[in-house]
Amino acid sequence: MTSPDTSAVTNPPTEKDPWPALWALVLGFFMIMVDSTIVTVATPALIQDLDAEVNSVVWVTSAYLLAYAVPVLITGRLGDRFGSKNLYIAGLVVFTLASLWCGLTESVGMLIVARIVQGLGASMITPQTMAIITRIFPAERRGQAMALWGATAGVALLVGPLLGGVLVDGLGWEWIFFINIPVGIIAILLAIRLVPRLDTHPHRFDWLGVALSGAGMFALVFGIQEGHQFDWGTVTGVITVPRLIIGGLLILAAFVFWQARNSSEPLVPLGLFKERNFSLANLAIMTISFAFTAIGFPLMLWAQLVRGLSPTQSALLLVPMALMSIVLAPVVGRLTDRLHPRSITAVGFTTTGLALLWLALGLSPDVPYWHLLAPMALMGAGSAGIWAPLSATATRNLPQHLAGAGAGVYNATRQIGAVLGAAAIAVLMDARLSANGLEFDPAHAVAGAALPPQAHAAFANAMGEALLITPAVLVLGLAAVLMFTRPAHAQR
Repeated sequence: MTSPDTSAVTNPPTEKDPWPALWALVLGFFMIMVDSTIVTVATPALIQDLDAEVNSVVWVTSAYLLAYAVPVLITGRLGDRFGSKNLYIAGLVVFTLASLWCGLTESVGMLIVARIVQGLGASMITPQTMAIITRIFPAERRGQAMALWGATAGVALLVGPLLGGVLVDGLGWEWIFFINIPVGIIAILLAIRLVPRLDTHPHRFDWLGVALSGAGMFALVFGIQEGHQFDWGTVTGVITVPRLIIGGLLILAAFVFWQARNSSEPLVPLGLFKERNFSLANLAIMTISFAFTAIGFPLMLWAQLVRGLSPTQSALLLVPMALMSIVLAPVVGRLTDRLHPRSITAVGFTTTGLALLWLALGLSPDVPYWHLLAPMALMGAGSAGIWAPLSATATRNLPQHLAGAGAGVYNATRQIGAVLGAAAIAVLMDARLSANGLEFDPAHAVAGAALPPQAHAAFANAMGEALLITPAVLVLGLAAVLMFTRPAHAQR
């Protein structure tokens, strides 16, 4: 397959240094990515302070992820139409105000509503960051820029639980939201000052495509994400989880059919997928997002219930991974502009998969902590060769007028991978606990109490066995990146 229009991959229309704009974008992107995971460690505090049930508090995170994932196809296109800078700043304003609302709320119901609004703000921000980078950096220099963007996504997912644990232990759960207010204000001011205004494209809006994609994404993501909470059975009345998932897939199939038949201007130009690297990068980002979302649940439960660690202490296990990602990101960025993308990403997927296998096999009740820190550091080194090069490779050959659409699709794929990872690991943990003769009581996790010693070995075995799905899924990502072709700019 070839690029839809490689001649349109041109240098940006300005000679102004794009790096200050990139740093402004990265700050806002980091903030919203941290919020994908920061709330999980506050579960016990939310249950106690808001007198809420476990399932209600789970919805505090689920509502955010749903509101974030569902509209990204649409918001990416809106950036093309009304200006990526305008959508980015509007998203920051919505996100920051919603963060204030989250911190001030006194009921779990209102907190869920505020998190929905916060997620909508995040969905406005993410596609714009990727689209602006694509347009302000020339193709031959985009690798370093996307390295920073991709590394930000990976590191933020790791920093979230650690930062959340520190804030909850030190200041209270409200501060996991209040901290966004000064960061959001700074991000808005930097965006106004540093992010350039780019040409807009007078798109006709595909309203049927909007309706089909929104409904299909909601049904599919809700069904997968919340299936475990409803025992994969009835949600309400005749609505069941299997019907939601199947219905979502059918609606999305109708959406694809309509995009193919729409001779005017589809919401997602299917020509995007004629670009081989874009299609393969979407498959690969789904697998790594799956794996990185999945590993946190069994690892944190093992650390707190078997080893009796606090949320902050448990999150410290992730520090070697975050540090290695941060240290190696600049190096990988420079290599991304010079080497074949297959070379970097294949090493990244192989290293990360081996580290996850090492981690899964090493979980036991009395394993020395350094035996876990070593694979975590290896995982960070491997992930540095995945997040950034994938982002750069996905967008390099796309024409600039499709930057918003491409960014929307890529980020929707990444979010779906995260949802699949969360759902799959929940099912596997339950299955492996039962196979090891245990039934998990959420009250243990809420109270932060360690399990009785006689259950430690079985619980640790179950968590390690559940983790084995992550290296298995990364094999699919490795297969995808091995089929990458050299970017168009490097062939000229």
